[in-house]
Amino acid sequence: MINITVIIPAFNEEERLGPSVEKIVSFLERQGKSYEIIIVDDGSTDKTLSVAEQFAAHDAGAVKVLKNEMNRGKGFSVKQGVAAAAGELILFSDADLSTPMEELSSLEAALNATGAAVAAGSRAMAGSKIIRHQPFYREFMGKVFNKIARLLTFGGIKDSQCGFKLFRREAAKKLFLLSRIDGFAFDAEIIFLAQKKGYEVVEVPVRWTNSPNTRVSAIRDSSRMFAELVKIRMNYLARRYN
Repeated sequence: MINITVIIPAFNEEERLGPSVEKIVSFLERQGKSYEIIIVDDGSTDKTLSVAEQFAAHDAGAVKVLKNEMNRGKGFSVKQGVAAAAGELILFSDADLSTPMEELSSLEAALNATGAAVAAGSRAMAGSKIIRHQPFYREFMGKVFNKIARLLTFGGIKDSQCGFKLFRREAAKKLFLLSRIDGFAFDAEIIFLAQKKGYEVVEVPVRWTNSPNTRVSAIRDSSRMFAELVKIRMNYLARRYN
């Protein structure tokens, strides 16, 4: 039995992926957990796939690599990872480890304490600790996005977009099978689906450090994310999540 699967969606992450995987392996080994790490290369044009395959060759069985033939989006990549996951718990984490791996303990404790199916890392709760902030315009756009997301989709969650979420296996498999959003707004869709399907989502304060080399474009990706929120609502009204 595998205790936990860690899914890392990666697009052009040749510099950050290796150190992040090493930190994840080190933490899980110290915890004594049986684990697998699934790296999903999202059609990278640099050496990300080569870096991932080197880890898979060195840690046969513990590190697995999936490859999208073209860039499909973070949501699509996480969905592929979840479909292949064998862990009793399933975590997805950004490749830059903006949320350090040690925060897994907080998310796991929250699942155990509440019986929830999903623990969502949050930068917006009391107890969250932002080591390095985003530029003010990104923080402002994030707050606006969350307000619109709460109007159109989920309720009660202060930060849907933190890339550090832990699921019980059953919930992850069912929710990602239903998901339709391939881009960055997939987080909002998954929380929305969890609430609609009766799964409890608990929000957990975490430490978080902004990466100056973020792959998210403030203009291009933000406009796409707002469009995806509308698409989530339209999918729901059209009963595409049944």
